[in-house]
Amino acid sequence: MQKKVMALAVAGALSAPVAAFAQASNVQIYGRVNLGVDNYQATGASTANSDFKSRLRVFDQGSRLGVRGTEDLGGGLKALFQIESGVNADSGNALTQAGSANASAGTFATRDSFVGLEGGFGRVTLGRQNAWYTNGAVEQTNANYVNVGLPFFSGTLGVLTGPTARTSNLVAYTTPTFGGFNATGYWAPGSETAGAGLDTSAKIYGFTARYSGVINVNADWGKNKKATSTNATQVLPTRPGDLTGIKIGVGWPYAPGAQISIVIVDEKQEQSAASTFAAAGDNIKQRGIGVNWEHVFGNIQALAQAYKARKATGCTDTAPVTVGTGTGSTCDGTDSTGYMAGAKYLLSKRTGVYVTYAKITNKASGKSKVQQCPGKASALILADAWRGPRWQWRKL
Repeated sequence: MQKKVMALAVAGALSAPVAAFAQASNVQIYGRVNLGVDNYQATGASTANSDFKSRLRVFDQGSRLGVRGTEDLGGGLKALFQIESGVNADSGNALTQAGSANASAGTFATRDSFVGLEGGFGRVTLGRQNAWYTNGAVEQTNANYVNVGLPFFSGTLGVLTGPTARTSNLVAYTTPTFGGFNATGYWAPGSETAGAGLDTSAKIYGFTARYSGVINVNADWGKNKKATSTNATQVLPTRPGDLTGIKIGVGWPYAPGAQISIVIVDEKQEQSAASTFAAAGDNIKQRGIGVNWEHVFGNIQALAQAYKARKATGCTDTAPVTVGTGTGSTCDGTDSTGYMAGAKYLLSKRTGVYVTYAKITNKASGKSKVQQCPGKASALILADAWRGPRWQWRKL
């Protein structure tokens, strides 16, 4: 009984009725509309029906609508909340550009949505929140400036991806800022998704450290720990093992509105499932390095990115890979490269128009793996490369 009472007390302390906020606090309705026309082409696919001839598309990238607010509770303590939902302003549906389900659009609170307390001790929030994959002040092309950029900077190396991204049922604690430094620790239990008879030991946890000053630093470590149940539905090779990621970015803001930064990504999949590049039980590792540049010239913001993902290691090299068939196991041909260049014209503090050009080239084993189109979180590519200009209009 005591445990139940304590749980109710915590829930009551962190609940934040929107009506109460509207009456006695600062409440803001905000959003972003980001629509564009692009030319999409994917060639060199190793699987049937995966090449895409050049085509013009109208698309939405990262549009959202949200409400957030704070209430002063006295003594330096305040309550806060945010409910943010992704919207597809181009179509009104909840699908990606490829027609698959989009977890970040279509329903309420699909994006960062939480409630919490903030004071001299720092900040505690509970809800659906970003973890690990953004880069703070080091690289904002993907998350803020244009919402289109190379997926490498979000942790997608081609063979492996980051341990988590936007995560449901997440508890996060952020320290106060001391001399430009702060940090966030986060944890999400796996009990919400475990079915009947399955182990609930799965969890996601990690931390992010940040520094802003003469240089900008953003360092992430995260682990997606899988359940350890021996239930038949969770035994290898059906269930991949733990996924761990490290991402370190350092930026030099050499002038107002200008920065050059380097991001290093290192990821590991333990006890991998069988695939076209690995045998069941392999411990696969992959790393890469990327460079991001931004510079504002008057009303024009220039943007550029480039990366190189190295060949994965840890594959059981028992036979040459037969791409697209699922046979063989080798890490050869798992490396990739990419670049993006763009310019944005700032019509005001809230509105801009921009154009970008991006290309990703995957080696042989990457051709049969689903890839994310650079800068298009809603698009999937089943081919060797993506290329093409992109014209977009965005209103914040």
